[in-house]
Amino acid sequence: MPEGHTIHRLAQDHAERFAGRPVSVRSPQGKFSDSAALLDGLVLDEVDAHAKHLFLGFAETGWIHIHLGLFGKYTLGETPAPPPTDTVRLRLVSDTHYSDLRGPTTCALITDAEKQAIHDRLGPDPLRNGDDPDRAWRRISRSRTTVAALLMDQKIIGGVGNVYRAEVLFRHGIDPYTTGKDLTPDEWTAIWTDLVALMREGVRHNRIDTVRPEHTPEAMGRPPRVDDHGGEVYVYRRATMPCHLCGTEIRTASLAARNLFWCPGCQPPR
Repeated sequence: MPEGHTIHRLAQDHAERFAGRPVSVRSPQGKFSDSAALLDGLVLDEVDAHAKHLFLGFAETGWIHIHLGLFGKYTLGETPAPPPTDTVRLRLVSDTHYSDLRGPTTCALITDAEKQAIHDRLGPDPLRNGDDPDRAWRRISRSRTTVAALLMDQKIIGGVGNVYRAEVLFRHGIDPYTTGKDLTPDEWTAIWTDLVALMREGVRHNRIDTVRPEHTPEAMGRPPRVDDHGGEVYVYRRATMPCHLCGTEIRTASLAARNLFWCPGCQPPR
């Protein structure tokens, strides 16, 4: 499932290509046809993102709410757009660009109130200016749940996925099985600050890189990572491989139906 930086990058791309312009709205697949007919030819006024949710706003008509889920994918390009396939749930076309959405978990026309209800149930997002990390800390600091699980709970923190979860804990030497109540306020502040910086870089480069400059392949004289997720990481998908820093074998385990990765040497138990 895409992490929050991907959704914020999609929001940025849609704002640059479509906002403030009338757009053609179609649903070649047919599942969004009724709503597309209401929006076709209107100006896309606003684009918003929160966690893994994308919102495309059309004045008083409403918002297209999109959640990619596990299988959703976007294609963006310049016009003229190619003939759409029958798998395209939503096609937007401006005078210069088009975007095609396939396979999302959610693609629905919603009201302002319905949009606000989605925001209300999500935790603060490191990529949303003004979101309050203390709101997450109040829940984390009272919790007996592991910090690894808490970081993935979208009701507590919005937009963090498996890669950022594993990497930010490594970067701060925190055992993923540490409970929320055993984290210190300073550790939480460091985690949040780091997520803001890492995820902003993710939006900028449209990929996840988490290694510090002194740990890049060039700096360390090691081979670059080869993985379809791209980017340089410390522990994610590196199970059984040696840690870049201490040489300890990276471990993996299942936690809340997701694979967890960590270095026992750099992230010792409390």
